[in-house]
Amino acid sequence: MTDPCTIVKVKNAMLNPNYLMPRPMTDLTTSPQENYAMSADELRSGLFSASAKAQFQLLETLTQGGETVWEVLMEFLLKQQSNPFSLINGKVYQILYTAIPTSEKVSHFLKLHFPTGIVPLKSDTGIDYIPLQTLLAQQDFLEADKLSVQKLCELAGSSAVQRKWLYFSEIERFPITDLQTIDSLWCIHSEGKFGYSVQRELWLGVNKNWDKLWPKIGWRTGRNWTRYPQGFTWDLTAPKGHLPLSNQLRGVRVIEALLSHPAWSQSQPSVTIR
Repeated sequence: MTDPCTIVKVKNAMLNPNYLMPRPMTDLTTSPQENYAMSADELRSGLFSASAKAQFQLLETLTQGGETVWEVLMEFLLKQQSNPFSLINGKVYQILYTAIPTSEKVSHFLKLHFPTGIVPLKSDTGIDYIPLQTLLAQQDFLEADKLSVQKLCELAGSSAVQRKWLYFSEIERFPITDLQTIDSLWCIHSEGKFGYSVQRELWLGVNKNWDKLWPKIGWRTGRNWTRYPQGFTWDLTAPKGHLPLSNQLRGVRVIEALLSHPAWSQSQPSVTIR
């Protein structure tokens, strides 16, 4: 089977005959912007016509940004605005988000068109999910994990907020909309690696066998539980389903209630690759 990345290169070679030509060595007087960088046409062609896998590979090759690159990414994100639960949109948003400190244009664009991110922050209880969205957009997964626990406690009520942990019976009463919002934020901002729905899929894949799930998601090695926080991986090199965490000190009933919640079977927003 032909590598999708190769297909993109071939397309780009057809659009630009110089695409596959050897790049000349640069001298010490050449600025980084003068080194070879993907042209706007090459990027646009790949993003708008390639397969989802090739799109991700294409974005991974963007070693440097710049207004030309950001213009294409902004154009792409606007055209994809009707599909907020797309993983590729999440990846594009992440790249633009990291450009905010160096580009007033990107900063203005995101504030104007995506002031609260690309995931609709719906809540049946009036809970503010903007702080969680911000942490996940910053890829600060440790703080996002802490805040997710806090938001779940807010869903459960004032008693849970004070004690800072949950009873499994409280989870059963969580609004579907809110749980889906939290999950979508995790999923979209992790390229589909993290989230309760991801953990549920893996759990079902091992026939609900917890002893098989724990090592699969990196929560236990042999008989030893992963130590918090230093033992966990707080970036995208983590195993699929690694985050968000769920405290196992009181057994599996809490996470079982989370992964069995009706949110994953009733009117759940479909997270797509593209």
